[in-house]
Amino acid sequence: MIEVEALTKRYGSFTAVQDLSFTVRPGEVLGLVGPNGAGKTSTLRCLAGIIPMTSGTVRVAGRDLASDPVAAKRELAFFPDEPRLFDYLTVRQHLAFVARIYGVADHEALGRGLLEELELLEKADVLPGELSRGMKQKLVIACGLLHSPRVMFFDEPLTGLDPLGIRRMKDSIMRRAREGAAVVLSSHLLHLLEEVCTHVLILKKGRKVSGGTLAEVAAQFSNGEPSVSLEEIFIRATGGSEN
Repeated sequence: MIEVEALTKRYGSFTAVQDLSFTVRPGEVLGLVGPNGAGKTSTLRCLAGIIPMTSGTVRVAGRDLASDPVAAKRELAFFPDEPRLFDYLTVRQHLAFVARIYGVADHEALGRGLLEELELLEKADVLPGELSRGMKQKLVIACGLLHSPRVMFFDEPLTGLDPLGIRRMKDSIMRRAREGAAVVLSSHLLHLLEEVCTHVLILKKGRKVSGGTLAEVAAQFSNGEPSVSLEEIFIRATGGSEN
């Protein structure tokens, strides 16, 4: 479970996220959406403990991120929009390195399964420089899933993937949610979020505009119209502004 209470993040005099509160329960996939500069990435990085929040409380699987950061981070995985890898470690060695950090037993079998799932097994002994952008993204995802996190944060995870890779990544996210993971997924691909997410949280200028199940948020902005898309909801909720 992810519990966020009054999260605020400031950079000097600029407030990127203001008084944000929400909960994601096991089995739920929350779509975090908003215009450019809405505070989505700052929110995700605070939730993952990558950058410190200015104020507020974040609990990950019952662990307070501020007072018990190591235990909280053992329960989560953060997947950035830009893959960052070690130039001189092969695909297989990346997984072995992550396994040592998290103390993952029988990591070879688990790693092989992830490489098969993400279609990387044939690249197991290849260095990152020989991988495409999409394959690098898949390797980051494999490393993040190796310790079986109960909480997952995805920041534009589908960037660089081909259509089949996107479909399989969506299936992977939904399967892990069904198995009890709590997931937050940020993406501008709103039509894809509709297929994956159970809930949505809309941000604008660091503040929550709306949040709830897809049906609840749709009802708020549909004006009584049936089958309004998430894209149209987004435009109505944010005023169509990218600023």
